[in-house]
Amino acid sequence: MPDPIIIVLIAIVLIVIVIIARNIRVVQQAKAYVVERLGAYSTTWSVGLHFKIPFIERVAKIVSLKEQVADFPPQPVITKDNVTMQIDTVVYFEITDPKLYTYGIENPMTAIENLSATTLRNIIGDLELDQCLTSRDIINSKMRSILDVATDPWGIKVNRVELKNILPPKEIQNAMEKQMKAERERREAILKAEGEKRAAILSAEGEKESAILRADAKKQAAILEAEGRAEAILKVQQATAEGLKLLNDANPTDSVIKIRALEAFAAAANGQATKIIIPSEIQGLAGLAEGIVESVKK
Repeated sequence: MPDPIIIVLIAIVLIVIVIIARNIRVVQQAKAYVVERLGAYSTTWSVGLHFKIPFIERVAKIVSLKEQVADFPPQPVITKDNVTMQIDTVVYFEITDPKLYTYGIENPMTAIENLSATTLRNIIGDLELDQCLTSRDIINSKMRSILDVATDPWGIKVNRVELKNILPPKEIQNAMEKQMKAERERREAILKAEGEKRAAILSAEGEKESAILRADAKKQAAILEAEGRAEAILKVQQATAEGLKLLNDANPTDSVIKIRALEAFAAAANGQATKIIIPSEIQGLAGLAEGIVESVKK
């Protein structure tokens, strides 16, 4: 039968091992443990292996160091022109000091929600409805700056604040929709008028260019025709000059000259003249030519 003392020793050893095992803590990445000793803050454990003194130290709070998102329900706010809207916000924050986060304020999330609601009311109260709808970036920037300063003593850093939804009253929404519809119709009418104007301008320009091209074509045709006539006249004159030069070079007799004159009159008549006046010299030459022809026939 085992000795009772040995059993007691074994039991004590097991209890000690269990106590030691239960007081060994491994802090994970992006976590921080706030440790108290005899009810007072002692230290903050970061990532790694740590040992807690049994019955003297305790882990007061486990804090996540990741960036967190707080989505708050819609809050009623009143604009400068007395329009009541529902606006819900989203706050992105992270804990930079676990000690301040643990001991700085009770219920930090509730504090951030109430602070964001009051800050939003103060900012929206200085803006009119149209400014609220078109100045989200300005509102977000102001809220982030104010919340970041206010939450700094709590060990919290506010990174971003976003207005998730802005919900005006139903009648305001209907009026805005009608205004937007009228604006779209106005823009459509302007675009249509500009299109028709542009089409008319293009059509007129096309007709103008077509008329210019037709006139230019007629002008070019007239120029070419005139140039052709001038060139033909020049050729005729050159041929005549060449003929006269050849005649002069050949020293023609009076009879030859008179025959050439007769040929010129015949060409002038061209078979269509009803009356031709022939000089006496050419008439004599014609009689001479007739006599020569009769003698040849005999």
